[in-house]
Amino acid sequence: MKTVKILGIETSCDETAIAVVENGQKILFNLVYSQIDLHKEYFGVVPEIASRAHLEKINFLLKEGFDQSNLSYQDMDAVAVSNRPGLVGSLMTGVGTAKVISSVFQKPLIGINHVLAHLYSNFLVSQNIPFPFIGLVVSGGHTLLLKVEAWDKVTIKGTTIDDAVGEAFDKVAKMLNLTYPGGPIIDNLAQQGNEDAISFPKITMYNKKRNNYNFSYSGLKTSVLYFLKKQKKMKIEDICASFQKSAIDVLYEKAIRLAKSEKINRIVIAGGVAANSYLRRLFLENLENQVFLPPKELCTDNAAMVAGLGYHFFKEKKFDKLDLNVYSKNDIPIGQGVI
Repeated sequence: MKTVKILGIETSCDETAIAVVENGQKILFNLVYSQIDLHKEYFGVVPEIASRAHLEKINFLLKEGFDQSNLSYQDMDAVAVSNRPGLVGSLMTGVGTAKVISSVFQKPLIGINHVLAHLYSNFLVSQNIPFPFIGLVVSGGHTLLLKVEAWDKVTIKGTTIDDAVGEAFDKVAKMLNLTYPGGPIIDNLAQQGNEDAISFPKITMYNKKRNNYNFSYSGLKTSVLYFLKKQKKMKIEDICASFQKSAIDVLYEKAIRLAKSEKINRIVIAGGVAANSYLRRLFLENLENQVFLPPKELCTDNAAMVAGLGYHFFKEKKFDKLDLNVYSKNDIPIGQGVI
């Protein structure tokens, strides 16, 4: 069997990432430059700062990766790059770089949906995940429930109507005078707290007639804010644990409900919030072999997931032209289409 090496490029938000993956699973190198320190003082990603940092770092990462692995551009069979969804300026840096490599070295160009790439991170460690499955993508920018019948047949079943779950963690962390990003620090403090100390609301957004699988986190965030104004002596560990439970429980409940409704017994989870210890414990303890989670190092944005998914499209000979565009959103109505 011929080995196929795909170069992956990921610049959709605030990580500049380069990777080479062989045959869709073997990671030859996977480098990530995180911009967290650049955005900390703003408690969120500043698009202009992000795109400038991508421009400054991407060529250095490419050189470092190829030097470390003793590989060259000529060794690549194709270049895969995230072109949607994400920050337009950041995406343009990655796509522009991929186009140059594709043109100069005459390698096929493959545009990749960043959300689907997150789901593929599970396939980097387990190729034995059969279709169809329910996909749950949870991060600072995404809260999505998906029905995945094939990589080119994906239906959005639910999304957030306001904050993404990871964004809610960041905003609550700011209320508590914690650091950015909020997810890891809230998770760490929550492990020392009582998750039943405070009954924060779970905004289910569920309508039995409409089978609505959308999410809303603005109400939970506001509830925490009002609680903090009234309660000055509550242990911060208990606040974190109680907030985290409410934020994660609704993800679990809706994913289970959708799986039962679609008669699909596999749930594949991905995205930065998939690294949350409470989420991992909740799903793994209750679903055992029915749930798939990537290792924590592959939960956040990386290029291995982009290269891995690119291998699938390479086999299908689904290539893009050099006029490949970038898109900030999926722009697919709920219950329709391929993202």
